[in-house]
Amino acid sequence: MNAFVPPPAMPARPEFVRDDARVLGGAIVEKPLSFPERLYNQAWLRKLAILVVLALIWECYGRYLDNDLLFPTFGATLAAFGRGVADGTLPLRAWGSVKVLLIGYGLGILLATLLTGIAIASRIGTDFLETMTSMLNPLPAIALLPLALIWFGLGNGSLIFVLVHSVTWAIALNTHSGFLSVSRTLRMVGRNYGLSGAGLIGKILIPAAFPSILTGLKVGWAFAWRTLIAAELVFGVSSGSGGLGWFIFENKNMLDIPNVFAGLLTVILIGLVVENLIFQTIERNTVRRWGMQA
Repeated sequence: MNAFVPPPAMPARPEFVRDDARVLGGAIVEKPLSFPERLYNQAWLRKLAILVVLALIWECYGRYLDNDLLFPTFGATLAAFGRGVADGTLPLRAWGSVKVLLIGYGLGILLATLLTGIAIASRIGTDFLETMTSMLNPLPAIALLPLALIWFGLGNGSLIFVLVHSVTWAIALNTHSGFLSVSRTLRMVGRNYGLSGAGLIGKILIPAAFPSILTGLKVGWAFAWRTLIAAELVFGVSSGSGGLGWFIFENKNMLDIPNVFAGLLTVILIGLVVENLIFQTIERNTVRRWGMQA
């Protein structure tokens, strides 16, 4: 009977990495994070800390100047903001601005969608969109105020006109760039499944280009918000009261600078809410969930 011959030892392979702890039956223990590290990992807490630091700098600088007509303290601004909220002035003015903004923003999205669809459908559509974007995107919306006054008069029509201009080109440009960045492989996969036209756009192009589309929506919102406040500062009376821009302008004329800063604070707070509650939620449930962004 032949003696048992053990198999030869496996040669060392440096290209393979072996987990010795797992081979020997050991367990890898994950080190728990400390309490400060867990706090630091919370994005909302980091942002809140930044806001607190900025508020402290604001308060210290205002106390150093000691001149409410030049630069009121953060405390004086909060007091003016509280009075404006309590008597209903700031919520009314804010709603007046946001209502006009939503109308202009929605119309701008519809127009940008139409232009982008035409651009994707044909070469002449692409040439048209690129030409119009090159001409009108650098044109400040505030420069169209004189024409808006002549065409639509003093009121919401003029505001909506300049808002549509400020929103359309940013969204159309980012959406079209996103569509162009979609790989040919994805396009061919869609066509192999029989998709074409609106089906190809809805099921292949829009999901693949959604990061660029979302960026365009953010940029369009920022442009629209800035344009609206600037336009209201010039001719913002609508429905007899005006919006936040007109509120700021009125209080500047009355030298009520804390109220001016309270209006600016309201503009900032609305921007923070929209960015961190609306756009961040959309981004978290789409782009990050799909693994398209870290």
